[in-house]
Amino acid sequence: MFVIIGVVVVIVSVFGGFVLEGGPLAVIIQPVEFMIIGGAAIGALLISAPPKLLKDIIGKIIGTVKGSTISKQSYLDLLKLMFDVFQLSRKDGLIALESHIENPETSNLFTQYPQFLNNHHILHFICDTFRLVVLGGVAAHDMEALMDCDIETHHHEGTKPGMILQKIGDSMPGLGIVAAVLGIVITMQAIDGPPEVIGHKVAVALVGTFLGIYLSYGFVQPIATNIDMANDEESKIFEVIKSGMIAFAKGLNPIIAVEFARRSIPSDYRPEFQEMEKHVKGKN
Repeated sequence: MFVIIGVVVVIVSVFGGFVLEGGPLAVIIQPVEFMIIGGAAIGALLISAPPKLLKDIIGKIIGTVKGSTISKQSYLDLLKLMFDVFQLSRKDGLIALESHIENPETSNLFTQYPQFLNNHHILHFICDTFRLVVLGGVAAHDMEALMDCDIETHHHEGTKPGMILQKIGDSMPGLGIVAAVLGIVITMQAIDGPPEVIGHKVAVALVGTFLGIYLSYGFVQPIATNIDMANDEESKIFEVIKSGMIAFAKGLNPIIAVEFARRSIPSDYRPEFQEMEKHVKGKN
């Protein structure tokens, strides 16, 4: 929602100010300039990114428009999921987890939490780690090192869409200059024409420079920053899971293991201990 509001503010502020100063809006609307700059930017994106990354970039851009799904409630649900798994393991033994982690899509435990069931990165992270717990023979510190490696890999992959968009945004002022130079070439061919014609062509050429800078700093780079911040937020979820699972692997009881996870939650979303305890134990 805030992304849409921000887009509206950027458009209204710039074009509204231009119109209030007496600028003719029709001069700014130059489809050919958009085609040159936008087409070159899209072409550069196709050159820079493989198909899978392009798909990720589109998904991340759509995600910025929809807004973040991470909230205090989602963290509470995550803590409850972990508590339920820990409790099941403690009550019925580790072998009871096997059917749940091998087929989470049909598990009556995981299906209660569609937000995490539908996120295959988080789901695989939880199930793969618990598989090690069930198999046994892996020390807690070795498991922690393995989880750190997994988190680092996921975070690194998550930085690629924002990085590529940032590079495209950096190139757009230059592409704007290219469009402006082409406009000046056209202007020079009509240098013997009437002043008003020459002035119009120069204005159109300058629109190319304007659009390159405007699209870069007004839209592309802020979206890239939003994607990077969303990736950092998602990576924090993995850190929370790791804290709880390592505590459980060390033999701590479920509520204490979940408390370790709670302490890893960012302060903006972290529930109080009493709130967490009531939620994970199903108390009203």
